[in-house]
Parts: sequence; structure tokens; C-alpha cells
Amino acid sequence: MTHGFIVHPTYRVRDGVPVVQLFGRLESGDPFLVEETRYRPAFFVPEREARQFEDEANATVEPTDLLDMEGNPVVRISAPVPGDIPRLRDRHRERGGHPQEADVRFPYRFLTDRRIRATCHIRGRGIQRPDGLVVFRNPELEPGPARVALRTLSIDLETTLDAKLIFSAALVCGGVEEVHLVADHQVTGAIVHPEEPALLFAVMERIRSLDPDMIIGWNVIDFDLRVWMERCEANGIPCNLGRTPDRPRLIEPQGRGRSRFEIAGRMVLDGIPIVREAIRLTDYRLETVAREILGRGKKIDHEAPDAGEEIQRMWREDPESLVAYNLEDARLVPEILAHEGLLDLVEQRSRLTGMQLDRVTGSVASFDLVYLPELRARGFVAPSVPPGRENVFVKGGALLDPQPGVHPRVAVLDFKSLYPSLIRTFQLDPLAHARAEEDPDPIEAPNGARFAREGAVLPGIILRLMSSRDEAKARGDAHASQAIKILMNSMFGVLGTPSCRFFDPDVANAITSFGQQTLHWTREAFDEIGVPVLYGDTDSLFVQLPEAPDPYALRAIAEELREQVQETVTSRIRATYRLEPRLDLELEKIYDPFFLPRVRGGRSGSKKRYAGWKDGSLEIVGLEAVRRDWPTIATRLQEGMLERLFTGRDPVPFAIELVDALRRGALDRELVYVKRIRKGSLDDYKSNAPHVQAARKAGPHAGRVIQYLITRSGPEPVLAGRPLPTGIEYEHYVEKVLRPVADSILREVGRNFGEVLGEPQQLSMF
Repeated sequence: MTHGFIVHPTYRVRDGVPVVQLFGRLESGDPFLVEETRYRPAFFVPEREARQFEDEANATVEPTDLLDMEGNPVVRISAPVPGDIPRLRDRHRERGGHPQEADVRFPYRFLTDRRIRATCHIRGRGIQRPDGLVVFRNPELEPGPARVALRTLSIDLETTLDAKLIFSAALVCGGVEEVHLVADHQVTGAIVHPEEPALLFAVMERIRSLDPDMIIGWNVIDFDLRVWMERCEANGIPCNLGRTPDRPRLIEPQGRGRSRFEIAGRMVLDGIPIVREAIRLTDYRLETVAREILGRGKKIDHEAPDAGEEIQRMWREDPESLVAYNLEDARLVPEILAHEGLLDLVEQRSRLTGMQLDRVTGSVASFDLVYLPELRARGFVAPSVPPGRENVFVKGGALLDPQPGVHPRVAVLDFKSLYPSLIRTFQLDPLAHARAEEDPDPIEAPNGARFAREGAVLPGIILRLMSSRDEAKARGDAHASQAIKILMNSMFGVLGTPSCRFFDPDVANAITSFGQQTLHWTREAFDEIGVPVLYGDTDSLFVQLPEAPDPYALRAIAEELREQVQETVTSRIRATYRLEPRLDLELEKIYDPFFLPRVRGGRSGSKKRYAGWKDGSLEIVGLEAVRRDWPTIATRLQEGMLERLFTGRDPVPFAIELVDALRRGALDRELVYVKRIRKGSLDDYKSNAPHVQAARKAGPHAGRVIQYLITRSGPEPVLAGRPLPTGIEYEHYVEKVLRPVADSILREVGRNFGEVLGEPQQLSMF
């Protein structure tokens, strides 16, 4: 038996026969390809609708012992090739039929039928080709773990400004670091080629010899590999980057999705979305991310007025510097991802769900791969996603009105994995909801949805995930733990998403209604024992603790209150629903002191925004200091004032110094706004927002992330390698940035920003 990791599940039709192809890497380190020719594409329909396929030449009706989720017997409709399925499905719908699981991709249908995710055990004899690929023909496959070290290659191209010529390509793969360069003489540190076609041939041969499982880069899909394919086509050269000679495919996004690049046997992962999902930064240029994470950036003259022109100059006049620049860009990407453990996280998410490495963020598809095999094991098939299904409002979590002000001794109590725990407690599950009418004593949610007490699928999945997460934590596997957490937390969102086959607003709203009820019951339990609740949000409550002689005594009091309230809520659930609660109320932290701001210009408290002092450090949630669309000076002011306020110092002198420094021009770099162009192009904007104005002024130098300053002549773009715009309108920043930030803090201690500016203060008559 051989063990392997499936990197790329796909298929081909060969001589009219569909061939499932599973590319991957074995524990031995060899690449492999499984080819399965015995499996046929299929979907299901209710047995009563089988007669509609009697005249279909490409459809075979096969009996099953399965049911749809409404309890109707179903038959299997198989077809010669996968391309037949959409036509049969759509025609069946037009006739009023109800196709089941008719939109599961062919290779994933094969894997889910065998309960295989990313790793598998292979029973059969493989034949190793001269290029090292081990090919298995129709082996027996079964699920099982595999310890496999995947291989990663980072690529970075340098081109002319119009991308009509590649003059440099850097490759970093394990211990291999090399740069291929078009030049007419030897260049230190480079493998030189006389012209572009020679570079293309050599680099593709080198990639095949390095044989990576993953190709990574920064904007690698929409630039590097897109340009590579275009230059191969322009030079009449086959673009052969994969483990078979098949031409790569650039898959354009639908709607707001991302492009994908499909290479036979390999996965292409762009570093930008991987980092964006995990880390909040002002922008996601390679220079910004590298300096933030690694403490170093690109090897280029940052004073050069135009980075693109500087790259062209280096190629013409200083190729050694270009080689160093190109290689460093290729190094930075894997170092960034390794520093944050992001590739390990991607791999763990693939192992957990079976999603291929470049699609692990697809929560709906991931849910399918986890849920469908469990549903099948119970003898049921799932519906297909109906076309054109409209969204339906799904309620969010409970929000308790904040009590604004500065408060001492505030404990944050949090229900651990609230929604997954509610799913386990109340059997909140698509199958249990569909089968509720057969239960004489169903569980009824606060929104009126009903669920059978037995037979649910999702609670069992979550229990196994929670156990696996505890095991991962025990062995110190942070990436596996995080992957499981992401999957569990996505399950509520998936059930509330119209593109999910299990979408049902009754189920999604049942989860949130139980969550709201739990939070309110918890507040009532605190009220009964006289503990003030200052704020609550979805799964957390902020409560004011009584005085204590020291921090240890304060924590002991908080733990005692937590135990008391949890027992009250648990008893109430048992009495109301005759169920054993799976909820776990935890003491997350204690702030002393704690700040809840007001709505700007109003009296009521502002939700999802607060700051606190914990163990000698400042923590901020939702305020301007942690928002990417506010200038850095807002962060400096807010953090500085709060730190002084929380440690018993007057924050006004600090604010006075900051305003003075701003007006003197000492903080100009901290005044830059950063906003994204989110629409397709600037022409799509009807309004003339400041960042749109700045982007239009920047012209061809504008990217998707716009940096700009407010000047006396309006918004002006801030461009890399160029001096800051002149004529900064400092009073804009004083009034529109500093004043609202400062006043939100000062008003809670009876002060105002007018003191900072030396404005006359009105005396109170009382």
C-alpha cells in the first residue's frame, strides 16, 4: 500500500471514456498520478421522475437504496461523459424535475463517494515514468493519512513596461535560487540567454525538473503566469509547465471572484489573497507586506521617481542589480508565507476538507466535501443548487446596548464556539430540519423552525472537529487547530448562503435565534445576581466586577460568577428543551479600566467599538486606531490618549503636542489616506470621492490601492518614489481626523478638544 497527498483532482475524456486524474506526491517523495477509467458521472432524481429518462440515449437509470432529504426513493442517472450531465440536468429541470447532486464536479464526486479528502492510501502497482511520475491505473483507493512534504516554487518575472518582453525570471525552490536573464554577455548571478525564446524554453524545462507541487508568487496569476502564457503564444512555443503536456488554463473570475491558473498536476497560489485573509495591513503591495512582516523590502532605489522605469534602467545599465532585485522578490514571497505559517495553514485546510490547495477558502464547496459523505452514509442524497435562487435575510447575533464611558474592572465572558455549540445542543442541521415532521416531539427554535431529535448530521461532524482540534492543540499543531476553527466557524455562514445546496433561512435563523436567546438569558442571569452588564455582542458579555484587593482575587471573583451564571443558563436550557447543553462560558480576559465610546455626535453607546487596558498593554477593537482607512496620525493620537487616560495621566498635553507637530509639518507621512478602488474601473464611479479624484490624477500610475493627501487644491495622490504633494491642508486633519478621535475620549472625562486648541471654554451655570 502506498500513501499520498492529492494535489490536483481533475479529469480528461480519452477515446470517449472519462478518466479521473489525481495528481499528487507520495510519502516517498515521488510525484504520482492515479488514473481511474471505471467511474462514470451521475446524479440522482426521485424514483417517480425516472420515466423522463426513458428516451435519453445518453442516460442510464440505475436503482438505489437511497432517499432524498424529503424521504423519497431516488434512482441514479449515469451518463457516458461529464459533459452530458449539465444537459440532462437542465432538461430534467425544464420538465419540472428535481435533480439531486447534479452540480458536484466529476472528480470530487469520485472522491466523496470514497470518503477521500486530500490524503489517501493506494493499493496497486505503479509504473514510474522516465520523468519520475509514478502512474497508477485503476488502483483501489481508500481514505487515510499521509505524511507528505509538498514542494513549492516561487517565481517572479521582470518585463518591459508593456509586458511584451520577459527579460528576467527568478526561481526559488527549496535550496535552488536562480535568475534567468536575457543578455548579450555574462552577468554575475544569472543564467544568461541570448533572447526571450531561449529563456522561455530553459525556465520551463527547469520548472519541470524541479517538479513543484505548488507555484507561488505575488500577483502570480494575473501577471507572471498570464504574461508567461502570452509570451509563449507570441513566440509559438508550447506552454508546458505541468506534469503532462496539457496547456495551462487561465480561469477568469465570475463576479467578484479571483482568477485561477490551472496547470496539470500543480497548484498555483497567489500570495496576496493568502496574506489578505490572515493579516490586516494598510495595503498589500509586496514592499509593504515584506517590511511589515520581515523587516526588509525590495532591492530597488526607493527614491527613484518611477519604479517601472528604474527596472528598465537596471536591465539596460546595471543587470547585476536587476538580478539581485528579481531574486529578492522571488525570495520574499515564500519567506513571508513561511514566517506566518500560511502555506502550512493552506495545506491543513486541504487535508481537513479535501478542497484543492488553491480553493481552500471556498467555504461552500468545503462544506459540501465534509457533509455529503456523512449524508450518504445515512442513506440520503442532497439537492442541487437551484438556479437564480434569491438571497433571504438572515438575522445576526444579539447586540446589547453599550453603556458608554470609562469603567473599572470589566470582565469579558465568551461562549466558546457559540454557533457550533448551539448546533450540537439543539440538533440544528439540514437533515434534522427536513425530517422534523416525522418526530412526534421535535425541538422548536425561537424562530419557529423545528428539528428532529435524532438523525442529525452536523452535530456529529462538529463533535469530531472539536475533538480533532483539542488533539491538535495538545500536540502543538497550531495550523491544524486554526484550520479546524476556520471550518467550524464557517458552517453558520454557509447555511445562510444562497449558493449552498443546504441553504435554508429557517435553519440559519434558528442558529442565530438560539444565539440571541442564549445571550439574553445570560444577561438575565447576571442581572439576578446584581452584576451590571455593560455590553454584549453575539457570544460575548462585558460585565463590571466588584472591587477586589488584588488582580488574583479579582480573577477568582470573575471565575466564581462565570460558574454561577453558566449553571443558571444550563439549567434553564435543560428545563425548557429537555436537552443536555453543550455550551461553555469562558472567562476570556479582564480589562481595568475599559472604554466604551458614544456614537459620534450622539448620546448612545457605539456598538462593536471599545478599548481596554489589560496586563499593562492597550487593546483596541473597532476604533479608528485599527481601521485601515484612517491616516496613521489617528492611531498615534488615539493610542497615546487612551494609554495616558488608562494609566492616570492627563491626555490633553499629549494631544496639544501632536497638533503642534502636525501643523509644523513634522508628521506629513502620517497624514496619508489609504483606500481601495473596489469597482472595476474609475469610470464605474458616479461620485467624486477623494480617493477617486486622487486615482484619476495619478493616471497610469494608479493601482487598486490609492494613497493620497488632502491639500489646499484637493486630494492629491501619493506615488512611490516621489516626494509628497505640497500645500497639505493641515486644518482638515485637525478638524476631520484629530477632533472626532480626541473628543470621543475626552467627553467621557468632562473635557473636550477645544482645550487642546486653546479655544475659549464656556462656563457652566450649575
